[in-house]
Amino acid sequence: MKNAYGFGKTVALGFDDAVQKVTSELAREGFGVLTEIDVQATMKKKLDIDVRPYRILGACNPPLARRALDAEPTIGLLLPCNVVVRESNDGRTQVEFMDPATMQALSESAALGEVATEVRARLVRVMEAV
Repeated sequence: MKNAYGFGKTVALGFDDAVQKVTSELAREGFGVLTEIDVQATMKKKLDIDVRPYRILGACNPPLARRALDAEPTIGLLLPCNVVVRESNDGRTQVEFMDPATMQALSESAALGEVATEVRARLVRVMEAV
């Protein structure tokens, strides 16, 4: 999976195992999960509809976030880096990452571009390890 704002892949893990593996691999790259949104539970509670498992993880690497905020204080609008783990319509597990290159494309800051490049490299390693 690749589009203008993200990249990802299908993994050979069940949903819960994929969430755990992604969280673990993010930690190996210095990211903590600040937020975890259970979209499936929210849709059931708020709209009484059933959807496939879908989790949004808000990942943050504090030293890299600091560099990004120093380079461009308003970049917080695009933080943290979202990672999605979801079950597709065919029952397979997808892991998808917000592409930090999107931040780079929206800014003229060279310093922010350096941070985005480093964050992207780390997220690609996470994706490859899952």
